Amino acid sequence: MGLTKSEIFTDEQNQLSTLLKAIAHPARIAILQRIIISNTCICGDLVGELGLAQATISQHLKELKLAGIIQGTIEGVSVCYCINPQTWKLLEAQLGGFLASYKGETTCC
Repeated sequence: MGLTKSEIFTDEQNQLSTLLKAIAHPARIAILQRIIISNTCICGDLVGELGLAQATISQHLKELKLAGIIQGTIEGVSVCYCINPQTWKLLEAQLGGFLASYKGETTCC
């Protein structure tokens, strides 16, 4: 498999790609939806709510945190996660701008 030549793309294209790759899994979408619905930090109650193994959820949380989409704080023996507002606004702006750039149906195909 070849390497991606990320240097030929803009910083914005690379950044949006990284963020979308991080959320491109149904479990990660579900995790983000739970965090958003709770409107607070989530501390360990995702296993019961999503029905996935703790190790699976931990791996997905790790990927979301690595991308900067969520942030975590240690509270006792638990790590609590919430949406990183700066990254979320960036994702919203970049994805919104990308989707809005399509101006409607064409007759080309």
